[in-house]
Amino acid sequence: MLVRMTTATPARLLQLLSLLQTPREWPGGELAERLGVSRRTVRRDIDRLRELGYPVEASKGADGGYRLVAGKAMPPLLLDDEEAVAIAVGLRAGAAHAVSGVEEASVRALAKLEQVLPARLRHRVTTLQAAITPLPGDDGTSIAPQTLTALAGAVAGRERLRFAYRDKDGGDSRRLTEPYRLMSAGRRWYLVAYDLDRAGWRTFRVDRLSEPFATGVRYVPRELPAGGAAEYLRRSIQGGPDTFAFEVRFAAPAEEVAERVRAWLGTPVDDGAGGCVLRGEASGPAGWLAVRLALTGYEFTVRAPEELAV
Repeated sequence: MLVRMTTATPARLLQLLSLLQTPREWPGGELAERLGVSRRTVRRDIDRLRELGYPVEASKGADGGYRLVAGKAMPPLLLDDEEAVAIAVGLRAGAAHAVSGVEEASVRALAKLEQVLPARLRHRVTTLQAAITPLPGDDGTSIAPQTLTALAGAVAGRERLRFAYRDKDGGDSRRLTEPYRLMSAGRRWYLVAYDLDRAGWRTFRVDRLSEPFATGVRYVPRELPAGGAAEYLRRSIQGGPDTFAFEVRFAAPAEEVAERVRAWLGTPVDDGAGGCVLRGEASGPAGWLAVRLALTGYEFTVRAPEELAV
């Protein structure tokens, strides 16, 4: 929908939106005074915000109040400097430590925010992050948020990516890749990429990766291995030194459970008794598998491993 604006309207709409994002009801007269316009102009600006997708509710009365309410869709938010810094710090923490259920979304949101974050605010975020000393993961690994955002940016932009990599035996190498997916499994991050030097698909543990550099050279997407990136990652991590087999029964049909189970965990199969069984391998602490399963929202019984079975 085309929204016509006068020269002064864009700045005024942003100011109005900033006021409405404060959780309170604003009388029309007070908004008019704050903006230096008439009440009629306020009403027109409110209509423009509604056309842009912002759900503004109006109350009847002598002064007529306005407030921003929850709508069916998520509209763009206007953040001040302090709010932007706070959100960036929180997203960095969530992304770096793979907060279960929101890890990949955290990285996508962080990459979008840092792309438009002014240099002065980016410096504040880095300074605050450096002052925070989080507990390391159960396996002692940690990942710099800058590494995750660099990888996410290269994946989104389909840019060839260079980085240094240390394999499980401690061998160091330089890699030139076409990055396809940044994925989390357990409490670890993995990059699924096509290794140009070795002419084949690879999965790279992000905690072993350093000095990522997007070359600016675009690539044409190749056909992914059979089953897609998630299935390729699942096959890649099977049989690793910290993997374990599991078997879980859900009290729900396989079709429903499959929509909520991460693809790398495997595919649930109906058991003929109204439920389904999921078998596969996972890596990292067994407790994190239980968290993943609980996030499905379905009742389940763990049959293996023994430490999770009840």
